[in-house]
Amino acid sequence: MKTSDIIASIGVIILLMAFLLNLYKKLSAESKLYSLLNLIGAGTCCYASYMVSFYPFVVLEGVWGFVALISLFRVPRGTSV
Repeated sequence: MKTSDIIASIGVIILLMAFLLNLYKKLSAESKLYSLLNLIGAGTCCYASYMVSFYPFVVLEGVWGFVALISLFRVPRGTSV
C-alpha cells in the first residue's frame, strides 16, 4: 500500500466517522467537532488526491474542507454578534 493510499484511507475514515456519528444522532451537524472532523478528513483526502495528481478530487475535497473551515467560525442562529 502506497503512502497516498494510507493518507486517503485515514481521511475517509474520519469523514465517515463524522457522517455516522451525525446519522445516529451522536453528533450534531451544527457542532464544532463535526465541522472539525470534516475539515481534517477533507484536508487529508485533498492532500492524498494531490499526491496522486487526481485534481477533480483535489477540488472536491478542497471545497469541502473550505466550507467546513467557514462553519467553524459561523455564529449560531439566534445569537447576536
